[in-house]
Amino acid sequence: MHKYLYSLLRRMEKYDIIIIGSGLGGLECALMLGRTGKRVLVLERQFQPGGCMQSYKRQGCCLDTGLHYIGGLDEGQPLHEAFKELGLLDLPWQRLDPSGFDEITIGGKTYKLAQGYDNFVDELSKDFPEEREGLEKYVEMLQTKDERWLQQTNAYEYLCSIIRSKLLINIISGASLKMELRKKTLPLFTFAHGNSSFIESSWRLRGAGNMLVNRLIEQIKELGGEVICNADVTELKEKDGRITKAICADGRTFEGDVFISNAHPSVTLNLVKESKLIKKIFRMRMTTLKNTFGMFTLQLKIKPETLRYFNHNKFVYDTDDVWTNIAVEPSQPKVKGILISCPVLVSCTPGENEGTFASVIDILTPMKWEYVEPWADKTPGKRGEDYVEMKKDISRQMLKMAEQVIPGLTGMIERSFSSTPLTYYTYNNSPYGSAYGVRKDYSNVLGTILSPKTPIPNLFLTGQSLMLHGLHGVTMTAKFTCEEVMGRLKVEV
Repeated sequence: MHKYLYSLLRRMEKYDIIIIGSGLGGLECALMLGRTGKRVLVLERQFQPGGCMQSYKRQGCCLDTGLHYIGGLDEGQPLHEAFKELGLLDLPWQRLDPSGFDEITIGGKTYKLAQGYDNFVDELSKDFPEEREGLEKYVEMLQTKDERWLQQTNAYEYLCSIIRSKLLINIISGASLKMELRKKTLPLFTFAHGNSSFIESSWRLRGAGNMLVNRLIEQIKELGGEVICNADVTELKEKDGRITKAICADGRTFEGDVFISNAHPSVTLNLVKESKLIKKIFRMRMTTLKNTFGMFTLQLKIKPETLRYFNHNKFVYDTDDVWTNIAVEPSQPKVKGILISCPVLVSCTPGENEGTFASVIDILTPMKWEYVEPWADKTPGKRGEDYVEMKKDISRQMLKMAEQVIPGLTGMIERSFSSTPLTYYTYNNSPYGSAYGVRKDYSNVLGTILSPKTPIPNLFLTGQSLMLHGLHGVTMTAKFTCEEVMGRLKVEV
């Protein structure tokens, strides 16, 4: 009886703001809007919040899903003030090695990317003294405020116009494995954003990524907001030109004045099943957007005191052109359906012994949807032996690449865990398992850089698919979304 009454009262409640999805952007919007006095509710379809920022445990091992390192956290830099406002600045952030926060290995030789624009130029000029002028132009570009020019300029063509050495272009692009390098379409805006803040300063969270998620949720609740998990929103109901309620798969209904979706734009549009304001052409535009590739992630629990902690990231390539990778070029040779080319990002988590030894190693490589699509309709854990063998095959290739910079790594492994783009597809509701959302195109800026506003005046979007991906990009987008929401509310008042 009490459970029934509670459920009934819940149905009668109305919130000022309802946010669909508890990824970083959704939680940041909830906190920022909660601070304006709005009553906020966050609905999360999974059993725990956080999206790509969450951590999870496997066989007693704590693993992160997407948080490896961030940039621009020093005072006066892009993320410092935002994190200060969000109450995230005092988390245990650890600065990566200033002399080389990223190490790029190409052709068996390793090059360091140093923190600080001047240091960055000086370090690379040691190997490429004749390219100092081009490097200086490059870091000058990274600091420009002319967003329109950056958006409308082809990244690869720009690099070729200022730097003669193809090898150097590959080196300064080498840390961009965390984005989709496409010679024909990638905007300089996306490329610059994905590199500039890390060169300013690079940081790693000492501990689980859940610390960031938990800190945001604690503050949301202190302001009277709510975060409800296992609340799978299946429909946003429109009435009289406004969204009035979110309906969950289990029948629960939540009413609100304003709705923000942290889900992919195409997923959001599919939730609005009937609308007088969303035209077919807009719906088609959102649902046919091209998406970036996914990621295969191999996570290794390292035997105690076998691998020294390294305070940087390692990027390893088996090609002399990092702009041609397995997620982009289908013409690469295959073995048993799996691509031979396997560039990897190797990221290290400090152990309990004051960071002297590594406890967990993450190895990532791009992966196209077509390689996991045959198992897309299968339940996790029940995808069959072929799927397991495919993951083992790729894992072996990734370890072989990683051992170029960490000899004997295979013998240091205590346990291993792997995931494919199907993980993003299944748990984060990401179309085609995309890791970075909508693909940007410098020749179609208006079509690929999206506004937080939708044709429905009280429905807004946030997240990495709008403008920029990554922790910094999502944070800036969340702020922009909140400004649009507050502007709309002022107009209505």
